[in-house]
Amino acid sequence: MLKQRIITALILAPLVLAGIIYLPVLPFAILIALVMLIGAWEWADLSSLSPSSRNIFIAIVGAAFIACYLLAAGLQIGILSIAVVMWCLIIWWVITFPESQTYWGASGRRALLGAVIIVSAWLSLLLLKQASSGSEKIILLLFIVWGADIGAYFSGRAWGNSKLAPNVSPGKTWAGAYGGIAASVVIALLCSYLFGLNDGSSITDWLRFAFLGLLVAIVSVFGDLAESMIKRFRGVKDSGQLLPGHGGMMDRIDSLVATLPAYTMFFYFSG
Repeated sequence: MLKQRIITALILAPLVLAGIIYLPVLPFAILIALVMLIGAWEWADLSSLSPSSRNIFIAIVGAAFIACYLLAAGLQIGILSIAVVMWCLIIWWVITFPESQTYWGASGRRALLGAVIIVSAWLSLLLLKQASSGSEKIILLLFIVWGADIGAYFSGRAWGNSKLAPNVSPGKTWAGAYGGIAASVVIALLCSYLFGLNDGSSITDWLRFAFLGLLVAIVSVFGDLAESMIKRFRGVKDSGQLLPGHGGMMDRIDSLVATLPAYTMFFYFSG
Protein backbone atom coordinates (compact mmCIF):
# COMPACT_ATOMS: atom_id res chain seq x y z
CA MET A 1 0.00 0.00 0.00
CA LEU A 2 2.78 2.45 0.93
CA LYS A 3 4.60 1.65 -2.34
CA GLN A 4 1.44 2.38 -4.34
CA ARG A 5 0.92 5.65 -2.46
CA ILE A 6 4.49 6.76 -3.19
CA ILE A 7 4.29 5.88 -6.90
CA THR A 8 0.97 7.67 -7.32
CA ALA A 9 2.27 10.73 -5.46
CA LEU A 10 5.46 10.85 -7.55
CA ILE A 11 3.37 10.87 -10.73
CA LEU A 12 0.74 13.37 -9.63
CA ALA A 13 2.82 15.85 -7.61
CA PRO A 14 4.89 17.22 -10.56
CA LEU A 15 1.72 17.56 -12.67
CA VAL A 16 -0.06 19.43 -9.88
CA LEU A 17 2.88 21.77 -9.29
CA ALA A 18 3.27 22.45 -13.02
CA GLY A 19 -0.41 23.35 -13.31
CA ILE A 20 -0.20 25.73 -10.36
CA ILE A 21 2.91 27.47 -11.66
CA TYR A 22 2.27 27.70 -15.39
CA LEU A 23 -1.49 27.83 -15.95
CA PRO A 24 -3.17 31.25 -16.16
CA VAL A 25 -6.06 31.92 -13.80
CA LEU A 26 -8.99 30.80 -15.97
CA PRO A 27 -7.46 27.49 -17.21
CA PHE A 28 -6.33 26.84 -13.65
CA ALA A 29 -9.85 27.47 -12.36
CA ILE A 30 -11.31 25.10 -14.96
CA LEU A 31 -8.79 22.35 -14.18
CA ILE A 32 -9.42 22.62 -10.44
CA ALA A 33 -13.17 22.63 -11.09
CA LEU A 34 -12.85 19.29 -12.91
CA VAL A 35 -10.88 17.82 -10.01
CA MET A 36 -13.42 19.13 -7.51
CA LEU A 37 -16.31 17.74 -9.56
CA ILE A 38 -14.75 14.28 -9.28
CA GLY A 39 -14.69 14.83 -5.55
CA ALA A 40 -18.30 16.02 -5.69
CA TRP A 41 -19.34 12.83 -7.50
CA GLU A 42 -17.75 10.77 -4.73
CA TRP A 43 -19.36 12.94 -2.06
CA ALA A 44 -22.75 12.39 -3.66
CA ASP A 45 -22.26 8.67 -3.08
CA LEU A 46 -21.16 9.33 0.50
CA SER A 47 -24.42 11.26 0.85
CA SER A 48 -26.42 8.20 -0.28
CA LEU A 49 -27.86 10.08 -3.25
CA SER A 50 -29.55 8.11 -6.04
CA PRO A 51 -27.86 8.06 -9.50
CA SER A 52 -30.22 10.71 -10.86
CA SER A 53 -29.79 12.88 -7.77
CA ARG A 54 -26.01 12.57 -8.10
CA ASN A 55 -26.23 14.12 -11.58
CA ILE A 56 -28.29 16.99 -10.18
CA PHE A 57 -25.80 17.43 -7.36
CA ILE A 58 -22.90 17.69 -9.82
CA ALA A 59 -24.82 20.23 -11.90
CA ILE A 60 -25.53 22.35 -8.82
CA VAL A 61 -21.88 22.30 -7.73
CA GLY A 62 -20.74 23.20 -11.26
CA ALA A 63 -23.23 26.07 -11.42
CA ALA A 64 -22.00 27.26 -8.02
CA PHE A 65 -18.44 27.39 -9.37
CA ILE A 66 -19.55 29.67 -12.19
CA ALA A 67 -21.61 31.86 -9.86
CA CYS A 68 -18.70 32.25 -7.44
CA TYR A 69 -16.36 33.16 -10.29
CA LEU A 70 -18.68 36.00 -11.31
CA LEU A 71 -19.30 37.36 -7.80
CA ALA A 72 -17.77 40.58 -6.50
CA ALA A 73 -14.71 40.15 -4.29
CA GLY A 74 -16.58 41.15 -1.14
CA LEU A 75 -19.19 38.45 -1.65
CA GLN A 76 -16.50 35.86 -2.38
CA ILE A 77 -14.83 36.64 0.95
CA GLY A 78 -18.24 36.45 2.62
CA ILE A 79 -18.67 32.90 1.32
CA LEU A 80 -15.28 31.91 2.71
CA SER A 81 -16.19 33.45 6.07
CA ILE A 82 -19.28 31.25 6.17
CA ALA A 83 -17.14 28.23 5.24
CA VAL A 84 -14.73 28.94 8.12
CA VAL A 85 -17.64 29.07 10.57
CA MET A 86 -19.01 25.86 9.09
CA TRP A 87 -15.67 24.11 9.58
CA CYS A 88 -15.69 25.13 13.24
CA LEU A 89 -19.07 23.38 13.45
CA ILE A 90 -17.72 20.32 11.63
CA ILE A 91 -14.82 20.12 14.08
CA TRP A 92 -17.33 20.06 16.93
CA TRP A 93 -19.30 17.32 15.16
CA VAL A 94 -16.13 15.23 14.82
CA ILE A 95 -15.34 15.67 18.51
CA THR A 96 -18.88 14.68 19.55
CA PHE A 97 -19.35 11.79 17.07
CA PRO A 98 -21.42 9.57 17.03
CA GLU A 99 -23.97 11.72 18.88
CA SER A 100 -23.49 14.51 16.32
CA GLN A 101 -24.84 12.42 13.43
CA THR A 102 -28.30 13.59 14.46
CA TYR A 103 -27.42 16.98 12.96
CA TRP A 104 -25.75 15.98 9.69
CA GLY A 105 -26.70 12.33 9.05
CA ALA A 106 -29.67 12.91 6.74
CA SER A 107 -28.80 12.43 3.07
CA GLY A 108 -29.73 15.96 2.04
CA ARG A 109 -27.73 17.51 4.86
CA ARG A 110 -24.65 15.49 3.96
CA ALA A 111 -25.02 16.61 0.34
CA LEU A 112 -25.37 20.27 1.37
CA LEU A 113 -22.34 19.94 3.63
CA GLY A 114 -20.28 18.51 0.79
CA ALA A 115 -21.40 21.20 -1.63
CA VAL A 116 -20.30 23.97 0.72
CA ILE A 117 -16.98 22.24 1.43
CA ILE A 118 -16.15 21.68 -2.24
CA VAL A 119 -17.33 25.04 -3.57
CA SER A 120 -15.54 27.02 -0.84
CA ALA A 121 -12.32 25.06 -1.48
CA TRP A 122 -12.50 25.81 -5.20
CA LEU A 123 -13.20 29.49 -4.52
CA SER A 124 -10.26 29.63 -2.12
CA LEU A 125 -7.89 28.29 -4.77
CA LEU A 126 -9.25 30.80 -7.28
CA LEU A 127 -8.64 33.73 -4.91
CA LEU A 128 -5.19 32.48 -3.99
CA LYS A 129 -4.24 32.12 -7.66
CA GLN A 130 -5.40 35.68 -8.35
CA ALA A 131 -3.48 37.11 -5.39
CA SER A 132 0.06 38.46 -5.35
CA SER A 133 2.51 35.53 -5.27
CA GLY A 134 -0.54 33.32 -5.64
CA SER A 135 1.26 30.27 -7.00
CA GLU A 136 3.76 30.40 -4.16
CA LYS A 137 0.96 30.59 -1.60
CA ILE A 138 -0.82 27.57 -3.08
CA ILE A 139 2.39 25.54 -3.21
CA LEU A 140 3.20 26.54 0.37
CA LEU A 141 -0.18 25.17 1.48
CA LEU A 142 0.40 21.92 -0.41
CA PHE A 143 3.81 21.49 1.18
CA ILE A 144 2.42 22.16 4.66
CA VAL A 145 -0.46 19.70 4.20
CA TRP A 146 1.79 17.06 2.65
CA GLY A 147 4.33 17.60 5.43
CA ALA A 148 1.63 17.17 8.06
CA ASP A 149 0.51 13.93 6.43
CA ILE A 150 4.04 12.53 6.20
CA GLY A 151 5.01 13.68 9.69
CA ALA A 152 1.86 12.16 11.15
CA TYR A 153 2.39 8.87 9.32
CA PHE A 154 5.94 8.25 10.52
CA SER A 155 5.57 9.62 14.04
CA GLY A 156 2.34 7.67 14.45
CA ARG A 157 4.04 4.45 13.38
CA ALA A 158 7.00 5.08 15.66
CA TRP A 159 5.30 6.28 18.83
CA GLY A 160 1.56 6.03 18.30
CA ASN A 161 -0.24 4.26 21.13
CA SER A 162 -2.81 6.71 22.42
CA LYS A 163 -5.74 7.01 19.99
CA LEU A 164 -6.73 10.49 18.84
CA ALA A 165 -10.34 9.85 17.80
CA PRO A 166 -11.14 6.13 18.19
CA ASN A 167 -14.85 6.60 17.41
CA VAL A 168 -14.02 8.21 14.07
CA SER A 169 -10.67 6.83 12.88
CA PRO A 170 -8.97 4.20 15.09
CA GLY A 171 -5.71 4.56 13.17
CA LYS A 172 -5.14 8.19 14.17
CA THR A 173 -2.94 8.76 17.23
CA TRP A 174 -1.88 11.72 19.33
CA ALA A 175 1.76 11.03 18.44
CA GLY A 176 0.83 11.27 14.77
CA ALA A 177 -0.95 14.58 15.37
CA TYR A 178 2.06 16.01 17.21
CA GLY A 179 4.43 14.82 14.47
CA GLY A 180 2.24 16.37 11.81
CA ILE A 181 2.08 19.68 13.65
CA ALA A 182 5.85 19.79 14.12
CA ALA A 183 6.47 19.04 10.44
CA SER A 184 3.92 21.66 9.36
CA VAL A 185 5.41 24.44 11.46
CA VAL A 186 8.95 23.71 10.22
CA ILE A 187 7.82 23.60 6.59
CA ALA A 188 5.75 26.78 6.96
CA LEU A 189 8.75 28.66 8.35
CA LEU A 190 11.28 27.29 5.88
CA CYS A 191 9.21 27.46 2.70
CA SER A 192 7.63 30.85 3.42
CA TYR A 193 11.17 32.24 3.56
CA LEU A 194 12.39 30.37 0.47
CA PHE A 195 9.29 31.41 -1.52
CA GLY A 196 9.74 35.08 -0.63
CA LEU A 197 6.55 35.30 1.41
CA ASN A 198 8.53 36.01 4.57
CA ASP A 199 11.59 38.22 4.22
CA GLY A 200 12.85 37.17 7.65
CA SER A 201 13.29 40.74 8.87
CA SER A 202 10.78 40.61 11.69
CA ILE A 203 10.10 38.18 14.51
CA THR A 204 6.42 38.96 13.93
CA ASP A 205 6.60 37.44 10.45
CA TRP A 206 8.26 34.30 11.79
CA LEU A 207 5.57 33.98 14.45
CA ARG A 208 2.88 34.63 11.86
CA PHE A 209 3.99 31.76 9.65
CA ALA A 210 4.58 29.48 12.63
CA PHE A 211 0.95 30.12 13.57
CA LEU A 212 -0.08 29.43 9.97
CA GLY A 213 1.70 26.06 10.06
CA LEU A 214 0.01 25.22 13.36
CA LEU A 215 -3.40 26.28 12.04
CA VAL A 216 -3.10 24.28 8.82
CA ALA A 217 -1.89 21.18 10.67
CA ILE A 218 -4.77 21.21 13.14
CA VAL A 219 -7.46 21.90 10.56
CA SER A 220 -6.02 19.31 8.17
CA VAL A 221 -6.33 16.64 10.88
CA PHE A 222 -9.98 17.49 11.34
CA GLY A 223 -10.51 17.57 7.59
CA ASP A 224 -9.26 14.00 7.40
CA LEU A 225 -11.34 13.01 10.42
CA ALA A 226 -14.45 14.69 9.01
CA GLU A 227 -14.33 12.58 5.86
CA SER A 228 -13.59 9.49 7.96
CA MET A 229 -16.68 10.31 10.01
CA ILE A 230 -18.84 10.52 6.90
CA LYS A 231 -17.38 7.27 5.52
CA ARG A 232 -17.91 5.47 8.81
CA PHE A 233 -21.52 6.62 8.85
CA ARG A 234 -21.92 5.52 5.21
CA GLY A 235 -20.20 2.18 5.90
CA VAL A 236 -17.40 2.47 3.32
CA LYS A 237 -13.61 2.43 3.61
CA ASP A 238 -12.75 4.84 0.77
CA SER A 239 -14.60 7.55 -1.12
CA GLY A 240 -13.66 5.82 -4.39
CA GLN A 241 -10.97 3.83 -6.20
CA LEU A 242 -9.65 6.43 -8.61
CA LEU A 243 -6.10 6.77 -7.22
CA PRO A 244 -4.11 3.58 -6.53
CA GLY A 245 -3.02 3.47 -2.91
CA HIS A 246 -5.00 6.59 -2.05
CA GLY A 247 -8.61 5.56 -2.64
CA GLY A 248 -10.81 8.23 -4.18
CA MET A 249 -10.23 11.89 -4.98
CA MET A 250 -11.82 13.03 -1.72
CA ASP A 251 -9.52 10.69 0.19
CA ARG A 252 -6.58 12.57 -1.30
CA ILE A 253 -7.87 16.14 -0.91
CA ASP A 254 -9.91 15.94 2.32
CA SER A 255 -7.24 17.72 4.40
CA LEU A 256 -6.63 20.28 1.66
CA VAL A 257 -10.26 21.31 1.19
CA ALA A 258 -10.62 21.70 4.96
CA THR A 259 -7.67 24.06 5.28
CA LEU A 260 -8.29 26.20 2.18
CA PRO A 261 -10.91 28.65 3.51
CA ALA A 262 -9.02 29.45 6.73
CA TYR A 263 -5.69 29.58 4.86
CA THR A 264 -7.08 32.01 2.30
CA MET A 265 -8.63 34.20 4.98
CA PHE A 266 -5.29 34.25 6.80
CA PHE A 267 -3.60 35.92 3.84
CA TYR A 268 -6.61 38.15 3.14
CA PHE A 269 -6.46 39.69 6.62
CA SER A 270 -2.69 39.55 7.22
CA GLY A 271 -1.54 40.76 3.81
